[in-house]
Amino acid sequence: MKIKIGIIGFGRMGRFYLDELQKSGRYEVSYICDLNEDACNFAQQKSPESKVVSDENIVFDDNEVQAVVLCALANSRKEQIEHAIRKGKHVISEKPIADTVDREWEVVDAVENDDHVSTVNLYLRNSWYHNTIKSFIQKGELGELAIVRVCHMTPGLAPGEGHEYEGPAFHDCGMHYVDICRWYAGCEYKTWHAQGINMWNYKEPWWIQCHGTFENGVVFDITQGFVYGQLAKDQIHNSYIDIIGTKGVARMTHDFKTAKVSLHGVSETIELEKPFGGKNINVLVDLFANSIDTGKRSSHLPLMRDSAIASEYAWTFLEDAHKHDLPSVGNLKTLEQIRERRRHMKNGYGLLPKR
Repeated sequence: MKIKIGIIGFGRMGRFYLDELQKSGRYEVSYICDLNEDACNFAQQKSPESKVVSDENIVFDDNEVQAVVLCALANSRKEQIEHAIRKGKHVISEKPIADTVDREWEVVDAVENDDHVSTVNLYLRNSWYHNTIKSFIQKGELGELAIVRVCHMTPGLAPGEGHEYEGPAFHDCGMHYVDICRWYAGCEYKTWHAQGINMWNYKEPWWIQCHGTFENGVVFDITQGFVYGQLAKDQIHNSYIDIIGTKGVARMTHDFKTAKVSLHGVSETIELEKPFGGKNINVLVDLFANSIDTGKRSSHLPLMRDSAIASEYAWTFLEDAHKHDLPSVGNLKTLEQIRERRRHMKNGYGLLPKR
């Protein structure tokens, strides 16, 4: 039987989930909920068989709904996750799982005392390229893991375009890279030093580079920012991961369409090129369905705890950047030019859906 599921929040991510839930063939999207009338009208067009509502309580109160996907703003997620638990539903949540660190840990306590399946969209863990590289490391092809380097710079979301409850760029987006570095290292962060810059004289750094160590001695550096050629005639990005061992290296680059993996181990060299996979929601909803159907939670599903840890360290690294020299370059007039351009762009990086 298909799993009856409701989507709460039908912005950019809610629409991604609907597409993948429909493609999977394992779900019946019983409800789509959003407060915005235009979003509701669009939802009814995309999924005419779903009940489209503006009151989330209708979704939670329907005993036939087995699971919910939570894609509304981060300040609503704690209460929604707790409501889902009280109503006996399985949960997929977007990250972060709440709007403050303290509230995130309250969510962790709640879900870890519940028997239903709960997970969060830490999408890099579900990517074919990171899993391929990690398997290569576990085979011993790189020797001992020594250095994890991650870079993700795009034009992306400009300040003021939807980060209100998810924080500046390094938290909203960067927590994914904080998480994936920890996933590779297999232990907790130990030391760090962060340097940022207030681009366009905005109040928060929209670019940060943080480096440091893990408890097992692995070194990391993370570079993230939505500052990469915002007003360039032809926009580009720079995104990669570079894994360095005592004997070999593994690396990945992508253009958001194709990912290229290069594995240089002690006994073999492998070059792979496959579709990028986007947010990998297809993998997440499949693992989620398997867990519900079998009654055994997949070990590949990210934990709410993983999200809380990544969020807390992303905030910590941001705070560390504020403790050091934090130069301002540019002016708010340029930032307004960026926002105006992005309001009218049809193709670009991280564009918000038109309401």
